[in-house]
Parts: sequence; C-alpha cells; structure tokens
Amino acid sequence: MPTFLHIPYPDLLAQLEKTLLTHGFPASQAHTCAEVFATNSLEGVYSHGVNRFPKFIEYVQAGHVIPGKEAVKKHAAGSIEQWDGQSGPGPVNAFIAVDRAMELARQYGMGCVSLANTNHWLRGGTYGWKAAKAGFAYIAWSNTIANMPPWGAVDKRLGNNPLIIAAPFEEEAIVLDMALSQYSFGAMEIRRQKHEQLPLPGGYDKQGNLTTDPAAIMESWRPLPIGYWKGAGLSLLLDVLATLLSGGLSTAEVTAQNAERRLSQVFIAIDLTKLHNYPAMGQALRGILEDYSTAAPVKAGDPIRYPGQNIVAIREENLAKGIPVLKETWEKVSALGSKGLS
Repeated sequence: MPTFLHIPYPDLLAQLEKTLLTHGFPASQAHTCAEVFATNSLEGVYSHGVNRFPKFIEYVQAGHVIPGKEAVKKHAAGSIEQWDGQSGPGPVNAFIAVDRAMELARQYGMGCVSLANTNHWLRGGTYGWKAAKAGFAYIAWSNTIANMPPWGAVDKRLGNNPLIIAAPFEEEAIVLDMALSQYSFGAMEIRRQKHEQLPLPGGYDKQGNLTTDPAAIMESWRPLPIGYWKGAGLSLLLDVLATLLSGGLSTAEVTAQNAERRLSQVFIAIDLTKLHNYPAMGQALRGILEDYSTAAPVKAGDPIRYPGQNIVAIREENLAKGIPVLKETWEKVSALGSKGLS
C-alpha cells in the first residue's frame, strides 16, 4: 500500500514557493502559484495540488509555461474582452481574468473575459470560489487536450473541458467544478496510485468493456462523458465557444502540439447587486438548499451535500492533521527545489 506523509500547510507552501523561485519565477508569480497548488491539496483536490506540481515543472523546463509572462488585453468591446495569456502560468492568468471579469461586471452588470494562449489553471473552482465569495455569480470553462472520444467513437477528439458554476452563499459559496468526463483524469490517477477501483464505471478498457478500473481507462483513453451523448455534446460546444470568444486554439489545435498548452478559456462574472431582487437572494438560496437537503438518502445516514459543501471540513481537517501527500511525490517535489532549469 502507498505511504502517505502529512505535511503542514506552511511547510508545503514554503517548499513549493522555493522550488518555483529556483526555476525562474518572479516572487509574485511564485507565491501565487505555490498558494494555488498548496490550497488545492489543503482543500482535498489533491489531483490538482501537489500531485500535479512535478508535471508543472516539466512544462516549465520544456518552455510550455514561461515564468514572468502574464495575460495582456488585446481587444475590448464593452463588457467583453479578449486577452492573450502569452504562455504564462495558468493560475496567474486565471486570476487576472477573473479579476477583470468582476471589474467589468461592476461597470456593466456582466463581464466576460476570454483568454487565449494560456496554460492549465489547475483547479478551476479556485476562481469560482474567489468570484462567489466576492458576491458574484460566475461561469467559466476551459478547453483541454483531446482525452475523450465523441459519443459512439473509440478515439479521442474531445477534451473533458472543465466547467465551473458558482454562486455566493452566506460566508462561503456553492461551487460546481467538474470535468466533462465521468471522472477527471486527476481523480482516476489518485485512485490508480491507491490501487482503488472507481465507485461507478468511468469508461471502457481496451476490449470495449465498461470498467471501474482507473488504470484500464487511462490506458484505453476511453473515459465516459457525463450524461453519455449529452456530455459529449456539451464538451464540443464549450470548446467551440472558448475558441470563438478567445480567438485562441481549439482542442484539436491544442492536441496537435503534443502538449496541453496554449489553452482557451472563458470567465463570466455577474454582479448580483445590480438585480432588483438582490435583497431577497439570501432567503431564496436558503430555501432552495433547505429543500435540497431534505431529500431521502439512498443509504441512511449519508448526507446530501451541495457542490463545494465539504470543502470547509476538509480544509479544517488538513490544517489540523497536515496535508496527506504520497511519500514518493513529496520526495520528488523536495528534489525539484534544489534543481534549476536544465
């Protein structure tokens, strides 16, 4: 069985920041990226936290992620803007984009920022939490490299393009953050490392059999889209809109690079304070969630949770006990801190 270490959050943050500085990132970018990686693991999204960090450094060394570069505006049309990420680090560019979308929303009621030539934003929900906790409704998505077949096909042509929808709720938020495959590749990789099966079939093996074996699905490149043909159609349209709105690369063009880089993303913020029913929104949300939570569970005692509800509990537990990190992953990350660009 794999061995896990429990790393205190400040130690993890410091190690990641040190490593990024070693690999040529300016101080502000190093801190931003390290904080995103560390917070993702802190809040239980391990696949897009420290587990992904070595891959991020590989992309830096390959020249796909360029330290010091960041998004710049290239076109504006009222509440819609197009920005060029200049192959800078994805989290830095995403924060620029969501901040600008909120600024536009304060001015126009709704703001839309599209971003071309950027890199993986890691956990897309990070930016949903930021916008929703600032009082905005929020919708965002990104295209990816092709990693999922269209419905009825056997070879990959679609991305599992993550979609984020968020709304403010009291001191926290309701945040849906989902890949369009039944299980994200990050989630399957975590299960594979732990030698665990998926709770439900997540795709096909090479023989075309539905399976709960994450390793078999990752080998076949045949994950199930959410909702079968509906998820495949949604993936296609998100790619279409991200490409058209940003003027950037499509999933097909990203895939042709043989690396998941120069992605296209869209960030939409809505200023709820400008709507006539704003004073009643808190009560309306509480009513919705109270009704939602009274649904009878299939298994007695299992809670009915809304998206993002368990984040606070996971955060508190990991702050108290330390963040669980695979021993081999921590050793790899620690070693990266002593290496400059090759």
